[in-house]
Amino acid sequence: MSEVHRFRCRVYYEDTDLAGIVYYANYLKFIERARSEWVRQLGIDQVALKREGIVFAVRRVEADYLSPARFDDELDVRTRVVRATPARLELGQDVARGEQVLFEARVTLVALTEGGKPARLPEALRLALG
Repeated sequence: MSEVHRFRCRVYYEDTDLAGIVYYANYLKFIERARSEWVRQLGIDQVALKREGIVFAVRRVEADYLSPARFDDELDVRTRVVRATPARLELGQDVARGEQVLFEARVTLVALTEGGKPARLPEALRLALG
């Protein structure tokens, strides 16, 4: 579970405020995109899961903003599993520019049914995580 997934992205003008600094909420978008790509790389089809009535939801986010990203920076979003249970998944994610970590988050994911009820994490995901 210690393998790190990497997702590269660039800061666009739309991600920044008038000073050219990334708006704080956009870090959540960056880590969301990275999680989606990580799940895809694991071979999990989220569209098929949704047809089966299961979706992933963020239950909790703890975030630390350490240093600003700026317009045109190339960022590396790293995702790793911290803890997995049959019902929830805790991930560590960070956003770095080169070796400098700009943002750190701990994200707890759960699975929900169409009606919003808690569900076990999909078997395919549990198997992919080992």
